[in-house]
Amino acid sequence: MGSALVIAMAGAPLAFAQTAYPAKTVRVIVPYPPGGGNDIIARAVADELTKRTGQNFLIDNRPGASTIIGTEVAAKSAPDGYNVFVSSQTTLAIVPNLKRSVPYDPVRDFDPVSMLATQPYLLVVHPSLPVTTVKQLIALAKAQPGKLVFGSPSIGTGGHLSAELFKIATGVDMLHVPYKGGAQAAVEVIGGHVSLMFATFSSVYPFAVSGKMRAVAVTSAKRSPALPQVPTIAESGVPGFETVQWIAMSAPRGTPKFAIDRLNAEIAAGMKSPELRERLAGQGYDPAASTPQQLADTIKAEYARFGKLIKTIGLKDE
Repeated sequence: MGSALVIAMAGAPLAFAQTAYPAKTVRVIVPYPPGGGNDIIARAVADELTKRTGQNFLIDNRPGASTIIGTEVAAKSAPDGYNVFVSSQTTLAIVPNLKRSVPYDPVRDFDPVSMLATQPYLLVVHPSLPVTTVKQLIALAKAQPGKLVFGSPSIGTGGHLSAELFKIATGVDMLHVPYKGGAQAAVEVIGGHVSLMFATFSSVYPFAVSGKMRAVAVTSAKRSPALPQVPTIAESGVPGFETVQWIAMSAPRGTPKFAIDRLNAEIAAGMKSPELRERLAGQGYDPAASTPQQLADTIKAEYARFGKLIKTIGLKDE
């Protein structure tokens, strides 16, 4: 009896931690500055988790060095369930392949929690470009190799790499002009200084609706409810083409499974909230909760995919 009592007492703190989690404020590390899409999605999910658990989920913005600063902070944080990390394909799939070295491993240093949201890229062109379909764009690009110019927010961004994937998939040759941010690149398309770009849906949606740009296709596997008349690239003659921006939640490696499971369950339930879904839709995102294993598989696949692409096109660390 005595031994059984000692064993039971020894397990009591762990049992309490499991049932009480979260018992205090949870820090949500975001490797982006306030106000951007990733930050807005992180805040929307944090607010929902705060409501659902009764504990505060507070955003800790740690921008800089192409998201490396915030990601390193997250990787080195205590794996106690009270530090979580809002990541993206830029953070975990592109930057580690693009930079010569980063102070974290995108797979080994994190425990996946759940996917949060996805957003397609929108292939947009200047209205004067004589194309309304992907097939017409491919034909024009092949008739004028190296003459069509596409803009991007900068080298190595999702928009840039989406265009490079398109070039490889279709065999076209287009010239890349990087800018200092998506807003500047969009302005250049509107002004006709570059012909087209692959832009995050939310950044160019108003211009596509107003006619300042022409939306030709979306890069997701399915059409976007926000622009249902715009076809996917895959259905427009490039079978299998798909690339989306994704945002997910991870935790430092070694975070207790009970914490991962609770967070995952609350995120999955929260994604059914009309208010949260509306906040995501307002930024052009679709809710995309997943299991930890599904997110782990996505991260590994995207890391390999972008690693191969970056090597294929000979992209160098800037």
